[in-house]
Amino acid sequence: MHPEGRRKCLHCEKFFLPDPRNRHHQWHCGKRECRKASKQASQRRWRSRPENAGYFRGSAEVARVQAWRRAHPGYWKRRSRKRTIALQDLLITQAPGERKDAKQDGGFALQDHWQAQPPVVIGLIAHLTGSALQDDIASMTGRLIAKGQALMGQKPSDDSEENLVRGSAAAGAAGL
Repeated sequence: MHPEGRRKCLHCEKFFLPDPRNRHHQWHCGKRECRKASKQASQRRWRSRPENAGYFRGSAEVARVQAWRRAHPGYWKRRSRKRTIALQDLLITQAPGERKDAKQDGGFALQDHWQAQPPVVIGLIAHLTGSALQDDIASMTGRLIAKGQALMGQKPSDDSEENLVRGSAAAGAAGL
């Protein structure tokens, strides 16, 4: 006697619990070898029927296949996936080399102003300028700092004034 609700696989001869939806005709378990044996047995039964003996042979079948292929051109060809275009290429990080202090020509390093800002400000500036380039963000940051200082009645610092002059032609910033 086999355990209640279980069946003995016809291939590996071990007990398994059949799927309730297929219990009436599931005689093989879910192992890869057993599924393969089930498929082979099913095909053997199908081919042994007299009406299926010449199913894939003859001129009528050749015409049927040719008609189907004409109706479905490119069906068997691989479809290429559409490539997504990255907004910015990934950069490979490199270990920093020996750092030497470079003498500035009266200006400032781009990183001094724009990287000191919160990410939301940088994101907003990039959105407003329509550019994610460091030069554009830095020039816009300098102009916004100078404008803010002017509104608050403060004297603009040398860095902001120079940046205001240098970055006046940033792409997309003409509206600000």
